[in-house]
Amino acid sequence: MSSCWRTATLGLILAVAAIAIISLPVQAGDPLAGTWELNVAKSKYSPGPPPKGETRTYEVTGQQEKMIARRIVGEGTPTLLQFTANRDGKDYPYEGWSRADTISLTPVDTFTATWTLKKAGEVVLTGTRVISKDGKIMTISSKGTDATGQPWERIEVFDKR
Repeated sequence: MSSCWRTATLGLILAVAAIAIISLPVQAGDPLAGTWELNVAKSKYSPGPPPKGETRTYEVTGQQEKMIARRIVGEGTPTLLQFTANRDGKDYPYEGWSRADTISLTPVDTFTATWTLKKAGEVVLTGTRVISKDGKIMTISSKGTDATGQPWERIEVFDKR
């Protein structure tokens, strides 16, 4: 094999390897990661009223996710909700809502997870989070009871920014 042919072959191999390495983070990226905006018009709250708006930011490292949500309720009152939890079904601290102090996350697949919120060890809310296959829509379904013991159900739809 000539020196020119070997150089061209080596260059081609290096180019393919570089493209594969550059593409790897995109393929391995978690569809949850990023910023999500609540689509109030497509969401359902029973009983209502819905929040005025909400923005969630998720950071994902391996099986750990960190969520920070900025929600506007009532007459414009801001609320900050946050947690850092592994997707292993164990309880982790949940901050920002007086009715819950822990969250547990259990993965179903790349696009779906179930979760449970508890207060002092008692389940107060359960739900499922599903991300569309194209990664543009996140739907969070939840059921529980409100502070007075009345049934509570939500379907929240978020658009990825």
